[in-house]
Amino acid sequence: MVSLGLVVARFNDSVTEPMAEAAREAAADRDAVVVDEVSVPGAYDSPLAADRLARRDDVDAVAVVGAIVTGDTEHDRVIANATAEKLTDVSLDRDTPVAFGVSGPGMSGAEARERIDKGAEAARGAIDLAEELD
Repeated sequence: MVSLGLVVARFNDSVTEPMAEAAREAAADRDAVVVDEVSVPGAYDSPLAADRLARRDDVDAVAVVGAIVTGDTEHDRVIANATAEKLTDVSLDRDTPVAFGVSGPGMSGAEARERIDKGAEAARGAIDLAEELD
């Protein structure tokens, strides 16, 4: 059974809470256990939270969910890319799978809410990777 750490980047709760719920449900469907859930204010805070979870012996993989819906600006794209790169670094440095499910950037809140399945995809991806490592 995979022990999953969940990071919820709560920039937009109307999007991220359903994404987090989808991640929890996907973990339960795969008989994985969410051993800890850490909430952070935004996507840019998630690499540090993921790193803290990935250091724990009782965490096999980490799923990060969140939304970047402030607009389609260069700044939003920079945040999304930098976050993804840092999460990849955490995964490699800690030898713990980290999967990132995000909605945005450049989406309205309504468009982002249509992509809450990204939360489930992040959880399933992290679980799949952890099972492959076993």
